Amino acid sequence: MGLVGAGPWAETAHAPMLAAGPHTRLAGVWARRPEAAARLGAPVFERLEELFDACEAVAFCVPPGVQAELAVQAAKAGKALLLEKPLADSLEGARRLAETVAETGVPSQMLLTLRYTDAARDFLARAAEIEPFGGHAVAVSDALLGGRYSSPWRLERGALLDVGPHIVDLLDAALGRVVGVRAHGDPLRWTGLLLEHEGGAVSEASLCQASAAYRREVAVFGRGGTAVFGEIGGRPLAAVAEEFARTVRQGGGHPLDAAHGLRLQEIIAEAERQLLT
Repeated sequence: MGLVGAGPWAETAHAPMLAAGPHTRLAGVWARRPEAAARLGAPVFERLEELFDACEAVAFCVPPGVQAELAVQAAKAGKALLLEKPLADSLEGARRLAETVAETGVPSQMLLTLRYTDAARDFLARAAEIEPFGGHAVAVSDALLGGRYSSPWRLERGALLDVGPHIVDLLDAALGRVVGVRAHGDPLRWTGLLLEHEGGAVSEASLCQASAAYRREVAVFGRGGTAVFGEIGGRPLAAVAEEFARTVRQGGGHPLDAAHGLRLQEIIAEAERQLLT
């Protein structure tokens, strides 16, 4: 594995995940700031093409707009892609990346962290049992109030682009494919989404990253009761590495691939459009 990016998330999550083994080995890092890359404990490459030559697959931990550009280059170089959410900073960029992945046939997988947890698997299994017809979700945090993870793109675009992919993905998996969205509020304060799902289910999601409070919960309801997702627990990053290695070695794709990332981006882009108009 090669790693593109050397920011706080790369240092605390991506690099340790890829270096821990036994399914992946961190072959090297490329970043715009070589001094930051040197802290990750792997060879540092001056040119991106040199990193591609040293690895079979590439993980990205860079802003969405940078990922959309550099992952296209990696796909064209024949490298499997472990992609962050969101896929890009624009719908155009997401489409270009997903189309390149489809054209080149390289394996791809989104790092939608919540989906790799035992808690999410239990939640979705329970949801399938209860014949769900509706649900709600809330994700509240202080990510926009400062700190080392308050990156410029998060401060500019807010909760919808940042945590929206996680929440929409879970509701989509539990209640059926999202086919419509209505949005209101402010991405930098409080955003509300009403989602319409294939088959008739509906759900609501509330997203906020401007509060000192913290809460994350997804619940769905049906004829047979309720299913609730809360604290994740476990070691989701270890599961990410294992599943990605299997995706690359066995082929056949992954449910959370670039095409899925594009579909999530289409929903979020439509919600953003409504908020702006």
